[in-house]
Amino acid sequence: MKPNRTELAEALKRARGRVRPEDVGLPAGFQRRVPGLRREELAILAGISVDYVVRLEQGRGPQPSEQVMGALARALRLEDDERNHVFALAGVAAPQPGRIAMHVRSSVLRLIDRFADLPAMVLSAKSDILAWNPMSSALHGDWSRIAPERRNHLRLTFLPDPGDPPRTVLVGGAAEQEKWARQSVASLRTAAGRYPDDPELQVLLRDLLAGSAAFGELWRTTDAGIWRSERKTLAHPTLGDLTLECDTLHVPDADQQLVVYSAAPGTSAADALALLRVVGTQELSPSPDR
Repeated sequence: MKPNRTELAEALKRARGRVRPEDVGLPAGFQRRVPGLRREELAILAGISVDYVVRLEQGRGPQPSEQVMGALARALRLEDDERNHVFALAGVAAPQPGRIAMHVRSSVLRLIDRFADLPAMVLSAKSDILAWNPMSSALHGDWSRIAPERRNHLRLTFLPDPGDPPRTVLVGGAAEQEKWARQSVASLRTAAGRYPDDPELQVLLRDLLAGSAAFGELWRTTDAGIWRSERKTLAHPTLGDLTLECDTLHVPDADQQLVVYSAAPGTSAADALALLRVVGTQELSPSPDR
């Protein structure tokens, strides 16, 4: 397909103007000159350079890849029809059947926005962090500071990178940490069975097996499974240890998981979550976590 650079540029600019920073878990800040996202913010969320965004919005530069267009569509919260339209304008084929869904429906995005008091995020079938609300960044660390190719629970857990910004620490003891690690591996095995031809999943699995002996051992000994709702203890750098309910809700059409953290009313953890809205995103102690 031949790209239509002029129409693509206009479509991207219109979409960028519709998205508020708080819609994508970014601080709104003061003295903003644009109604929506800044180009710098879109570049951070999509994992591309600001110069690339500028060139796309000026209708010049190289033809974007499927991966770039997918990242832009997620960052701009495009509806499915809008996503397919900008893919066509870019001269790129829309995602094919049999691939893991990496686009979050707008209805699901609206749902996590409604969890104003609770940390919430959306994971793909292979545990990519696709979307999150401000409370999730306040609890775990600012997700926008993680490079998009690193925004995957398994990569953060089994393939730590010193270049990653620090994350909140899982501190529930060895048994709890092993349980969560095994659940993540079981979920990936389920995805591998459902999507044997997904190229990004194949790359992820190859990297994990090559780079982590701990993952390799779990992969050899863990059957397929799904994420389950459990308690989880996190050490927040400002609020201390928080034991929270971690509920995982399945979005069946997209085979995605909506993960929500909560605490019973009247508990110290509930008070801490209320305070978390005020504390906001912090510089966190190093150790990756989902």
